[in-house]
Amino acid sequence: MTAFDDLDDYLALPRVTAIALSPDGNRVVIAQSTPDEEGTGYVGALWEVDPHGQEPARRLTWGAKGESGPVFTATGDLLFTAARPDGTDSDGAPAALWRLPAAGGEAQRVVSRKGGVRAVHAARAADRIVVTADVLGRTDGDDQRIRDARKKHKISAVLHTGYPIRHWDHDLGPAEPHLLALADGPDAPLSDLTPGPGGALREATLDLAPDGTFVVTTWSVPGPLASRRTTLVRIDTDTGLRTVLVDDETADVFAPAISPDGTRVAFLHETHSDPETAPRITLRLFDLRSGDTTLLVPGWDRWPTSVVWRPDSGALLVTADEHGRAPIFQVALWADVPTPLTTDPAAYTDLHVAPDGTCVYALRAAYDAPPHPVRIPLDGSGAVTALRAPAELPDLPGRLTELTTAADDGTPLRAWLALPATADPDAPAPLLLWIHGGPLGSWNTWSWRWNPWLLVARGYAVLLPDPALSSGYGQDFVQRGWGRWAKEPYTDLMALTDAAIELPVIDADRTAAMGGSFGGYMANWVAGHTDRFRAIVTHASLWALDQFGPTTDSAWYWAREMTPEMAVENSPHLYVADIVTPMLVIHGDKDYRVPIGEGLRLWYELLSESGAPAAEDGSTVHRFLYFPDENHWVLGPQHTKIWYEVVEAFLSEHVLARPRALPEVLG
Repeated sequence: MTAFDDLDDYLALPRVTAIALSPDGNRVVIAQSTPDEEGTGYVGALWEVDPHGQEPARRLTWGAKGESGPVFTATGDLLFTAARPDGTDSDGAPAALWRLPAAGGEAQRVVSRKGGVRAVHAARAADRIVVTADVLGRTDGDDQRIRDARKKHKISAVLHTGYPIRHWDHDLGPAEPHLLALADGPDAPLSDLTPGPGGALREATLDLAPDGTFVVTTWSVPGPLASRRTTLVRIDTDTGLRTVLVDDETADVFAPAISPDGTRVAFLHETHSDPETAPRITLRLFDLRSGDTTLLVPGWDRWPTSVVWRPDSGALLVTADEHGRAPIFQVALWADVPTPLTTDPAAYTDLHVAPDGTCVYALRAAYDAPPHPVRIPLDGSGAVTALRAPAELPDLPGRLTELTTAADDGTPLRAWLALPATADPDAPAPLLLWIHGGPLGSWNTWSWRWNPWLLVARGYAVLLPDPALSSGYGQDFVQRGWGRWAKEPYTDLMALTDAAIELPVIDADRTAAMGGSFGGYMANWVAGHTDRFRAIVTHASLWALDQFGPTTDSAWYWAREMTPEMAVENSPHLYVADIVTPMLVIHGDKDYRVPIGEGLRLWYELLSESGAPAAEDGSTVHRFLYFPDENHWVLGPQHTKIWYEVVEAFLSEHVLARPRALPEVLG
C-alpha cells in the first residue's frame, strides 16, 4: 500500500513550498505545509535543514495558522509572514511580518497592518527590508482610515477606471499592491515607495539590490485595446524616485535579477503574440551604467523560466523547460548557448546560489518525486545531493516510463507514461489520456493538483503527452500549433495515444481522456471528433470560443492571439451533435480565467444537442460536478477528495464497467 491508495493518506502528505538560504551560506530553511486539524486547509511551518544533507531537519515555527515566505536578512535573521492573533489582533488577523533572530529566542513581530503583508524582500548585504502589501488609498497613510470606513458601513463596491477588473479567482481593487520600506524597530512606520500605483504592481516580480539602495520591479502599463504590458523600473528605496529601465511596446519584461555587484539586471523578455506568430521568451541583460540591453545566448531555442546570478557577477543560472524536464543551465554572459548543469529527469525551481559560488540550493521535483530540497555543485559534475527534509519522499504505486513516436508530419513526439505495478501483457491496464493545460506548458514536474499516481493506484496507465504548443521542444514546436488548436495539438495527442495502445501492457479497448483548462478544451474537441474513448472528463474547459474571448479575465490576450475566424474554426461547441461519449463536466463558479458560462453552456448543449442527449425523463449518461466556491483549480482538500472520487467513479462505470458509489456528502 502507498499513500496514493487512499485519498486521505494522499492529502496528508507534507508539501514543501519554498526554500531560503542565509547570506553566509550556512543555513537552509524550507517551508512545508500539512493539513490542518479539520483537514479543510493547509498550515505551513518553517524547518531548518542541514545544507550538507547529514543531520535531520529541525522545526523552527509552530504557529496555529502557519508561517510562509521565509527570507533571510543580511545579518542572518529569518523573516516570514504569519497570521498570529495576540492581544491586539482579532482571530481573523491578516498576515504580519515576523523576525526570528539568528541568535535565537522567540519570533518578534516587525510589521502588522490591517491590509496584511503579501511578501518580504531583504537585501543580501545591507540592513534594508521592503515589503509588498495591499493599500487602500493613494498611500499607506490612507489605508487604515479607508478600511475602517468600508468595514463600518459594509461597503464592498469597487469603481474601476481601467482593465482588468478581476484575475484568476478574485476581484481586483479597491486595494492595490504597493512597495513599502521598513524603518528599524517593531511596528515601525513604513515608507510608501510607490504612492498611487494603480494596478502597476499587480503580479509584480522584483529584486532588491544587494546593498538595499534600489529595487528593480515590473511595472504594468496600459496598452491598446484595454491591454496591459509590463516594463522594468528602478525605484530608489530612500526617496521612492522611479526610473524606467526597459520599456518595449512589443513585449512584456519580467523576472528581474540584479547582479551581485549592482551594475546589471538580467531579465526575461516575452514578445507579444499575434494570430500568426507565437510568443518567444528570451534572456536579456540591462546595463545600469550604460543603459544598453543585450540579448543573451542568442543561439538557444528554449524558453527560460527563472534566472539568478553567480556571486562573481560573471555568469547566470537559468531554468527552462526541456523535453519533459526543467533543468538548470549555466549561462556565460557572452556565450551563444548555455551549458546544462543538471541532466537528470527532473524540474528545478527556487534557485539560491551559495555565496562562495561552489553550489546552488534548489527545490527538485519530477513526475516520480514531489518537490524536495537539494544541493547541486557548480563544477559541472551533474551530481545532486538530497537534503534531509522533514518527511521522506512517498513510495509510488507504479513506475514511470517515457514514450516516443512521430506526428503525422514527422515531428518527434514524446510523453510520460505512468504504469501501475500490476500492468502486464497478461493483465493489460486501461489507459487514461491526461491532457495538460496552458497550452504553453509541459508535463515536466510533479503536481499535487493533477496527480497521475492517484489514478495509477486504481489500476490505470496514465499517458501525459506534450503535443504541439508544448514548451521545451523549441520555437517551431510551439509555432506548429499556434492558432491551430484543433489541428496539430489534436493529431499529436491521437498519435501518442496510438503509440501507447500498441504496448502489450495497455488494454486498447478500455481508454478514457481527460484534461483541465486548455486540456479541457482539447477533451471537448476530442469528444466531438472521435468515439474511441469510453469516457471523457473535462475540467474548467473552453467550449464556445467566441463567448469565451471577451469574458475571460485577460480578454486582450485572447484578442491578440485569435481572430474571430480562428475562434469559429477551432470551437468545440460547433461539433456538439457529434458527441456520443459520456462526459463528466467539472467547473468552479469562481473561475475567472475560464468563466462558469463555458461550463453552463457545455452542460446545456450536451443534454439538448449532443449525440447522447438527455432522455425524455431527464436521465443522462453525462454528469456535471459543480463547485460554487472553487476557482480554475480545486484547492480545498476535501473538495479535491470529492473531485477524485467523482472522477474515479465516472471512469469506473464507463471504462471498467464497474459502478462505484459516489461520496455520501454529495447527497
